[in-house]
Amino acid sequence: MRNSKNNFVSAVYLSKMEKPMTFLLLISAILACTESAKILVVSPGSSKSHGILGDGYVRLLLNAGHEVTYITPFAYKKHSANLRIVDTSSNFEKSPAIVMDIKGIMDRKSDESEDTIGLSLMMLDIVKKTIIHENVQKLLNDPKEQFDVVIVEWMFGDIGAGFASVFECPLIWSATLDPHWNILKLMDEPSNPAYSVDIMSSYSAPLTFSQRVNELWNQLKVQFLRYVWLDGFEENMYTSLFTPILEKRGRKLTSFYEARYNASLLLSNAYVTTSGGASLPQSHKFVGGYHIDDTVEPLSENLKKIMDNAKDGVIYFSMGTILRSKDLPKEVKISLLKMFGSLKQTVLWKFEEVLPNLPKNVHILQWAPQQAILAHPNLAVFITHGGLLSTTESIHYGVPIIAIPVFGDQFLNVERSVNKGFALKVDLAYTMADELKKKIVEITSNKRYKEKAKELSFIYHDRPVKPGQELVHWVNHVINTRGAPHLRSPALDLPFYKRKFLDLAALLAVLLLTIYIMLKQALAYICSQVCSTKQKTGSKKKKNN
Repeated sequence: MRNSKNNFVSAVYLSKMEKPMTFLLLISAILACTESAKILVVSPGSSKSHGILGDGYVRLLLNAGHEVTYITPFAYKKHSANLRIVDTSSNFEKSPAIVMDIKGIMDRKSDESEDTIGLSLMMLDIVKKTIIHENVQKLLNDPKEQFDVVIVEWMFGDIGAGFASVFECPLIWSATLDPHWNILKLMDEPSNPAYSVDIMSSYSAPLTFSQRVNELWNQLKVQFLRYVWLDGFEENMYTSLFTPILEKRGRKLTSFYEARYNASLLLSNAYVTTSGGASLPQSHKFVGGYHIDDTVEPLSENLKKIMDNAKDGVIYFSMGTILRSKDLPKEVKISLLKMFGSLKQTVLWKFEEVLPNLPKNVHILQWAPQQAILAHPNLAVFITHGGLLSTTESIHYGVPIIAIPVFGDQFLNVERSVNKGFALKVDLAYTMADELKKKIVEITSNKRYKEKAKELSFIYHDRPVKPGQELVHWVNHVINTRGAPHLRSPALDLPFYKRKFLDLAALLAVLLLTIYIMLKQALAYICSQVCSTKQKTGSKKKKNN
């Protein structure tokens, strides 16, 4: 468990002591105040980008002096003595790492990642396979295992909350995407679809009337499907996976509702430079860019020479880790290669196979040190798929981008980047080479894109502390305050009907109905009295006549 001492040394007292003794006592005080916690980081994602983000948590927490247990399919052999790897890479044998069929997407074949419910089912399967993995089961079923906090990557499902239930410790959700209504509902309430869009949307605020209606409909549709089916499906999975483990520990499993809404904190891999500006609860914190190391890995001698000698600038082209350039249709690869060869700039193309007949200005990189390339002063533009990591790194280094979105949140990231003024968009198509060339000429000849990228980079860096420090601070805060209950939104403790004032609406409806009935009865009575009076008056007149 956490080893924490609160021995503080008075600065006034220290100032009266001799300098050598003062220095030694100050160091001792700092060491005494250091907290070493046992932290479990759960990163089930089977794409390399998820592994990069998980590794970022581990690196920062280890540097802060914590003991980390890391559940990951991307295990590494050499690591710190304070790090224990729970290797789930054998899951790749049953379900290979996620790699999108880019040709299938171009041919407009169905893609379940475009649908929130379909994506949820796919991600739930990954999380389930992680939980039932023999190495993870060994960890979960060991009654001696204890942790001070569990950090779980949220993957469009909430069953990962069961890790905190097992170890009876605070839960922190790690969001790999921009904060959106589907995850914010776990910390407060779903964000307003009038100005906050779904993560799969291609819209960007301010929204038109039809876009607002579409976002509202999508949120209502997904919430309805979750309520009538998916939530029950998740709850059954949660119960079946964790009940046997808790029974061995002699405890009763926390209800799924309580577990999923009991997180202390939500850490988002985003910042205001990439975010849509939704209303956020105090239990949400931006840490976007935490995965970027302060020390940039140096370029190889050959690659450094190529970039240093690029008098007309460098164009870097990479479709990320899930999409592979080698899977592009043959005619697209040929047209892109021909187009790149017609440019005056030097082109670095992250490509997973050897290409024959390369133009002199085109260089193939089977593996690219992306951050080192983005940091080079001769880089003119980054052609990317628009993933959040690549977008964040572009802003970090102040590089304009041309984006070719393919799936998921990439469309939203690109739409926001274009609106912010440092990006241009090209649609994925068999004939995209000509359009891409036009955008390359535009972005490299018009300095406003570079200037906007530098402006956003300044905003990104102009923070009270670096994102890595922010992340470590809030993890420590959750540990030191036993779950940070003071950050919890009171909305989570109210039933749906109270949060939406449905009880007030019902009361007003009853009152209005009561008033309506009373008025109707009063009017009927008045009418009957008037009619009766008229009849009596009429009969009297007849008698007098």
